Amino acid sequence: MKVSYKKLWKLLIDRDMTRTELRLKAGISSVSLAKLGKDETVTTNVLVKICTALSCNIGDIMDVVPEKDKVKK
Repeated sequence: MKVSYKKLWKLLIDRDMTRTELRLKAGISSVSLAKLGKDETVTTNVLVKICTALSCNIGDIMDVVPEKDKVKK
């Protein structure tokens, strides 16, 4: 399974908030923010901090995307 944080970036645009403003408001590291930007996994604690800072639910900032089945040869 992969994760996608496209919803998070759209939410920031809708709220006219920069990634740096989110990082400071949520109290997360720049490394965590970079991982989010690459759709990499982060800890649940980071996601909870973001949801708290934005007053939203986890489903508002991320999606779980099934990986395509690899074809066996």
